[in-house]
Amino acid sequence: QVQLVESGGGLVQAGGSLRLSCAASGRTLSSYAIGWFRQAPGKEREFVAAISWSAGTTTYLDSVKGRFTISRDNAKNTVYLEIHSLKPEDTAIYYCSNSRFLSGKIGLYEYWGQGTQVTVSS
Repeated sequence: QVQLVESGGGLVQAGGSLRLSCAASGRTLSSYAIGWFRQAPGKEREFVAAISWSAGTTTYLDSVKGRFTISRDNAKNTVYLEIHSLKPEDTAIYYCSNSRFLSGKIGLYEYWGQGTQVTVSS
């Protein structure tokens, strides 16, 4: 079993930046792809970004390309999501999860953290 803990969220002004972290315990993340998802109030959870186990391949939601960067440090068992030029519509709870596949399909992801809240004020 994998335990995932997200952190790094907060309240920021539009145009600001954040770096979210996803720390794992219980099992190494190095053999899994890791994805970040977000869920805004009243909306379904949506895919944001994912990174392959080797960090050689990444994929992003089209609307965040150029502003979001996913990376990982397998030695620290941690995956990061850097968010720049934050917009009010980025306000959501951000979650990370593991998958055996590099995918944007939520059904392919296994374990989930509790999420970290990102709130962007205009």
